[in-house]
Amino acid sequence: MATINTYLNFNGNTEEAFNFYKAAFGGEFAVVMRFGDTPGCEEMPATDKNKIMHIALPIGGNMLMGTDVPETMEQVKNGTSVSISVNTDSEQQTRDLFAKLSAGGDVKMPLDNMFWGALYGMFTDKFGIQWMLNYEYEK
Repeated sequence: MATINTYLNFNGNTEEAFNFYKAAFGGEFAVVMRFGDTPGCEEMPATDKNKIMHIALPIGGNMLMGTDVPETMEQVKNGTSVSISVNTDSEQQTRDLFAKLSAGGDVKMPLDNMFWGALYGMFTDKFGIQWMLNYEYEK
């Protein structure tokens, strides 16, 4: 079966964002690659060489991945076309992740019991990434 992973693009603050996500989810990075350590990037401007070319954080059976967009390329515009949906293992995990990830962000829908039998909430984190957290109560 195919696996779907989320890949996020940032304008130079990927490392900050992924350290924030790591603090919320725990675990260790599977990989951290910088442009300056990558073949073919020798002529890249010095301002971009320490930026993240690729980073990956395992979360459960999935991988959250990201990159910095070099200054020489069109910069990312935060929009509403991507959300990360997390199905949690417990009500407490849902509450903990919601509190950690929404810190400094904008809560769109506070955690609440929903008609489909779940604890659910939505927010945009302080990096402009939209999140949906869902915990399905046993039926």
